[in-house]
Amino acid sequence: MSKENILNWINSNESLFTSMAKQIWENPQVAYEEKYASELQRTTMEEAGFTITSNVGGIPTAFVAEYGSGKPIIGVLGEYDALPGLSQTVSAHHNEVVPNGPGHGCGHNLLGTAGVEAIMALKEIMKAEGITGTIRYYGCPAEEVLSGKTFMARAGVFDDLDCALTWHPGTSNFVINTSMQSMVSIKFHFKGTTSHAAAAPHAGRSALDAVELMNIGANYMREHVLDGSRIHYVITNGGLAPNIVPDHASVWYYLRSATKEGVDDLLARIQKIAEGAALMTETEVHSEVLAFAYETLANETLSDVMFENMKIANSLEFTEEEKSFGQELVNTVDPKVVQIAKNLFGASADELLPTSQQYNKQLRGTSVAGSTDVGDVSWITPVAQVMTTCAPAGVQLHSWQATASFGSSIGFKGMHLAAKTIALSAFDLLMDEKIIEKARAEFRTSTESKQYEVGIPEEIMPPLEGEISELAKSS
Repeated sequence: MSKENILNWINSNESLFTSMAKQIWENPQVAYEEKYASELQRTTMEEAGFTITSNVGGIPTAFVAEYGSGKPIIGVLGEYDALPGLSQTVSAHHNEVVPNGPGHGCGHNLLGTAGVEAIMALKEIMKAEGITGTIRYYGCPAEEVLSGKTFMARAGVFDDLDCALTWHPGTSNFVINTSMQSMVSIKFHFKGTTSHAAAAPHAGRSALDAVELMNIGANYMREHVLDGSRIHYVITNGGLAPNIVPDHASVWYYLRSATKEGVDDLLARIQKIAEGAALMTETEVHSEVLAFAYETLANETLSDVMFENMKIANSLEFTEEEKSFGQELVNTVDPKVVQIAKNLFGASADELLPTSQQYNKQLRGTSVAGSTDVGDVSWITPVAQVMTTCAPAGVQLHSWQATASFGSSIGFKGMHLAAKTIALSAFDLLMDEKIIEKARAEFRTSTESKQYEVGIPEEIMPPLEGEISELAKSS
């Protein structure tokens, strides 16, 4: 009866969490500034009887909510940061709420809320039925800049977990058993000498020239990297005026590869290119690492559990009105992009809002584009994650169409499915220690030749309030 009771509790309390997700969607805040979402979730869980640990890892918006005692210890990872420039109404037309304001184009208003929903449901059943063990919700900030969980990991808050579960809003219902790429976010700052660009160019040493030469070197390096590797950059400071030789210039790089070792290699090479650019221009250079996320490790044992529970929980049904809204959104996307997205996520040509479940075990071990700091947690403890239908097939994450869908009833329905899947799966882990033993044995095999070490240097601290705004704007 316990699983039925979990589902009944979530069904009876859906409106509470729909309201929470909607409020967070209406009050989007970017990485490290998610005060509204963090406080709303933290307060809700504290009032429900959870023990709260705040300011985790020195981040004011990071917290852990815990209930129970003893083993096993099961974690659920939540996120709630928004993206810059993706403000949007629930509309099939591009219509910003705040011009160039932030918006939940990655659905983190849903992601964290489903975690709260799952953990609160599980707590009620544990209390009612005398089930032992410890459950935790991790309020994780700043996933969009790929460092919130890394700073939390550095504080050791994941070290005693037996395993962790999470999810992500998507355009179909499937188990994520692929790996996402490792990535480093790093800025290079060059220092030169100012002079009058017309009257005394010989007296100047251009920091901007150094940035441009570095970028040229990086672009030539692209031919000689592992397949699937990515090198992206933006110039964040190019000088003040054309008639002044710039004495300061900066460039911000993202380097990605299938593994952290691959990123380490890219980073060592790009640092040599930066040093070479400084040498050629007689300038100085220093760098700062902003984030360093590991690749994600899939855990087939936990993935199997989540898939079976998604099948039990799945009661997704979309109304004609929701289908019509979804079609209007898809009509604003390039048809070629829509088809590629459907092929990628296994949606058939006529599935606008997929309700069936997908789990391709042959994909395990493969690497897909994109990165997440969930990867860090997956190297500390076994992790599994799913996606659910929160937007129509063909809509892209990090788009205004996604923001619109994630603030609609389509997104909320997918969120409740995720909450049920996580709650039922966590229940299985609490009740059957053999599942955890098997998951951890698989984890040990996956990590036996490596040991997790935090990628962000010890001296780098989380951004202070306001610092991330400029970072977000330049992203």
